[in-house]
Amino acid sequence: MQDPNPLPWGAENRFQAHFIVKKNPGRAVANFLARTKLTTQGHFAKKTVTKVEWNGSGSLAERLNEDTELNEMIAKQTVKDATIFVEPTEDVVRIRNQWKNHLDFGISEELFWIYDRIAGHIKQV
Repeated sequence: MQDPNPLPWGAENRFQAHFIVKKNPGRAVANFLARTKLTTQGHFAKKTVTKVEWNGSGSLAERLNEDTELNEMIAKQTVKDATIFVEPTEDVVRIRNQWKNHLDFGISEELFWIYDRIAGHIKQV
């Protein structure tokens, strides 16, 4: 018997791009955990990023905090694009941002170069 009032759960209209860096974190997984901490100004649609810092327990977060040019590039992005996560998996490290709907989904050229620069730091750790 089929439910006459099914719940509206299922596939959602959300997407996320993952940039994969071939780097085996080994046992030093904590070295590759990092995420942006944003200082913002304004409210709602007029909210802008004024300062970017990286939170993390390892050497990657320290290296990213030292790269002032990278952090200035990130500060020019929207709040949603400036929220960046770096997470290790079994044998790679991925760089991602927040979920986006099908209308917002995409990577700008500036965001691509930001991820490329983060990947360079991951390779050096």
